[in-house]
Amino acid sequence: MSSDARTTAARPDLAARWLEGLVPAARYVDPQPMVCASPVTGIRGAPSDASEQHDQLLFGEVFQALEIAGGWAWGQAPRDGYVGWVRAADLAPKGPAPTHRIAATLAHAYAEPDVRSPAAGPFVLGSLVAEEAREGRFLKAAGAGWFVLEALSPIGRFETDPVAVAERLAGAPYLWGGRSSLGIDCSGLIQQALYACGRACPRDSDQQARLLGRPISPETFGRGDLVFWKGHVALGLSPDRVLHANSAAMAVSVDTLDEVLVRNRPIYGEPTAWRRL
Repeated sequence: MSSDARTTAARPDLAARWLEGLVPAARYVDPQPMVCASPVTGIRGAPSDASEQHDQLLFGEVFQALEIAGGWAWGQAPRDGYVGWVRAADLAPKGPAPTHRIAATLAHAYAEPDVRSPAAGPFVLGSLVAEEAREGRFLKAAGAGWFVLEALSPIGRFETDPVAVAERLAGAPYLWGGRSSLGIDCSGLIQQALYACGRACPRDSDQQARLLGRPISPETFGRGDLVFWKGHVALGLSPDRVLHANSAAMAVSVDTLDEVLVRNRPIYGEPTAWRRL
C-alpha cells in the first residue's frame, strides 16, 4: 500500500486498528478519543519539545491517541489527518460535542461572566467549544471559561470569504507548523481561512496543490486564487498582490506577486501550480 506517512497512523510496532490488513505493524489498537485542552499545542515528529513541530491542535480539536507514554501521546488529528506526538498534559478525555467555534482572531476566556475577572488564553480562531451555560452576553465553555458571545459562532454557521478571513491574520508572526494568529505558516494560513468558511483543507502546501480547487493559467490569477511553489503557497488579493505567511518577513505579509516570484526563485524555483478555489 502506498501511503503518506504524515497522514497514516502506523509505525512498525504500532498502527491504528482501521489499518489492519493494509499496512504492516506488530500490533493494531483502537484509538482513545481525546481533545486539546490547551489553547494551542504542537504535533511533533518525536516525543520531545525539541522535536520539529509539524502541525498544531487547537482547543477542542479531537486527537485520536494510539499510545500514551512518558508524558506524550502518539496518534492522529482527524481534522486534517496529521500524525505525530502531542504533550499528554495538553489533552483531556473527549467530552460533549462542540456547539460553537471561536470566530474572533483571538479571544479570552474569563473566570466569571465579567471582563474584569481573571482571563485565560488567548484562544484562537477555529477553536471548538461546548456550551455549558449562558449569562447575559457571556457563554460558559466546558474546560475553558466564559467567552463573550461576539467572539463565537454556532457550529454550522460559517464565513463566506476566505480572503477576508486570511486578511485578518495579516501581521501574525511566522511559525513553522503553526496555524493560528499566535504563529502560522504558509499552508496553515490557507487552512485556517478555509476552515472558517466551512471548507475542508489538507495541512501542507503540496497536499493543497493537489487537492484544492482547479488549475488556472497564471494570466487569470486574481483575488482568492492560490499560487504554489515546492514548499510554499500564497493567496491572491488581486492580479498583482498576494498575502502569505513567510520567513522573509517572519509574518503574514502583503507583497506584490512579482517580488514574491523573484524572491522565491532561488529558494523554491518557479511556481508549480496556480489554482482557483
